[in-house]
Amino acid sequence: MKFYSTNNSTYRVSFENAVMNGLALDGGLFMPDRIPVFPHEYFESLPLRPFHEIAFDVASAFVERGISKKHLKEIIIKTISFDAPLLEIEKNVFALELFHGPTLAFKDFGARFMSQILGHFAQKLHRDITILVATSGDTGSAVANGFLGVSNTKVVVLYPSGKVSEIQEKQFTTLGKNITAIEIKGTFDDCQRLVKQAFLDADLKDKFLLTSANSINIARLIPQTFYYFYAWSRLPKRDNVVFSVPSGNFGNLTAGLIAQKMGLPVQQFIAATNVNDVVPHYLTTGDFFPRPSVPTLSNAMDVGNPSNFIRMQELFERNHKSMDEAIKGYAFTDEETKTVIGLVFNKFNYILDPHGAIGYLGLREYLQQNPEHVGIFLETAHPAKFGETVEPIIGKKLSVPEALKNFMLSIKKSIPCDSNYESLKNILLERR
Repeated sequence: MKFYSTNNSTYRVSFENAVMNGLALDGGLFMPDRIPVFPHEYFESLPLRPFHEIAFDVASAFVERGISKKHLKEIIIKTISFDAPLLEIEKNVFALELFHGPTLAFKDFGARFMSQILGHFAQKLHRDITILVATSGDTGSAVANGFLGVSNTKVVVLYPSGKVSEIQEKQFTTLGKNITAIEIKGTFDDCQRLVKQAFLDADLKDKFLLTSANSINIARLIPQTFYYFYAWSRLPKRDNVVFSVPSGNFGNLTAGLIAQKMGLPVQQFIAATNVNDVVPHYLTTGDFFPRPSVPTLSNAMDVGNPSNFIRMQELFERNHKSMDEAIKGYAFTDEETKTVIGLVFNKFNYILDPHGAIGYLGLREYLQQNPEHVGIFLETAHPAKFGETVEPIIGKKLSVPEALKNFMLSIKKSIPCDSNYESLKNILLERR
């Protein structure tokens, strides 16, 4: 399998090249030149198979000759070392809990897979790799912890000052070793823009072996397909299944759409956003208008120009009607988010985080019109990471996992930087 640039379908590279570069030389994102499709019988076997076996099958379909099967199996075992339980909250409404990894967020799946893949390629090249990543919250912590201590790798995390929760910030600013945190005076969109500029800077790429660990990197995207297969296989009834995905940069939803293209029997996807609703607006009108992001309680979704939208377009051959039929988009305010956190806790004794709350709201909106469907919403982060928001709503002190307590006791170390690219470049060159 080859991977092509979304800016030029004739520009094709190997899996290793796509992962190592992160972004194509022409600024495009990499996409597989074909989506492998599993036979119908394969899906009939899934309920009997463990998570790591399903993940290996899916990964193998994309990696092919890029990595030996023996080594890929080892990578999958290290990646899928924790569960993703599916819990029924109310009749035909299930929460897929993706926060049981080391940083208590869904991005642990992608970050752990990618760290093993990049570590493998770095050893093969006998060179150090610098991973440059922008975060609006959980990506930074998952990537930093996934790569912590991995030989031949250095991680630089860019994050918007004052726009991530204290716990999220502590998870990637206190590690040291091969992890550097740069605090940008701006928004997540500024951080993402700076990362993209760095990849297109020939001078910088001459001095560093640069790649990305954001969902713009195909090695972050592929493992996010794993848990769609797994969740579907654990449902008691697998007809008319819909997934509601809380969305910001849209990597998670794109992974779900890829799973569907691989044959996974999903009836509908729901793109649930906060007020940063450029994709729901596009689905309704056909017009895509990126704009500066607005801060909300669900901060990891505060994205005004989602990178993976171009991949979504590619999957539907840039046809608005086809995308609109496959995806329903809904947007919700902070007030609606707070209200539903309280409602679900009082009615079902289940605690939502602000991102999962958006996913639940989107699913509820859809099921009101389609009550015959079975719905799964993604719970992407442990609610304790957002205690300052959740605790006043439910009137209860949240139990903080030991891993989070340890982070909170550590001392933050970050480098301040304005949102000018030359400022970032100077910092990177100084720390070379």
